[in-house]
Amino acid sequence: MERRVEWCDTDASGHQHHSAILRWVEAAEAELLRRHGLDRLFGRTPRVRHEVNYRARLWFGETVTTRLRVVRLGRTSLTYAFEVRGREGVAAQGTLIVAHAEPDSPSATPWPQKVRDALEAAPGTAAEVTT
Repeated sequence: MERRVEWCDTDASGHQHHSAILRWVEAAEAELLRRHGLDRLFGRTPRVRHEVNYRARLWFGETVTTRLRVVRLGRTSLTYAFEVRGREGVAAQGTLIVAHAEPDSPSATPWPQKVRDALEAAPGTAAEVTT
């Protein structure tokens, strides 16, 4: 899936607003979960931390590619690494850490075995998606 920088993704300076990067990363996360049959995780993975290093600007109409991969699957948390590329190369890269929490639990809960199996069985050493 390719996406373009839309007008609503830009700020007053004409390039991407910082929040657009995280929306694209979350769209890639949704695609990764769908591809691995893990749709049930929507609403069960609150964000714990994110870090973004901005490298270049992305302009209205530019095609954007987001790559997301699982780099660590802990007992209750998961770390993604991501990279967002435009025509000039890497525009942003960073990490997103989510936790697993069942809806009625007051704190993080261990990943179900089905999730562990799906993410650990992906090609290579980590599940990944490029959108």
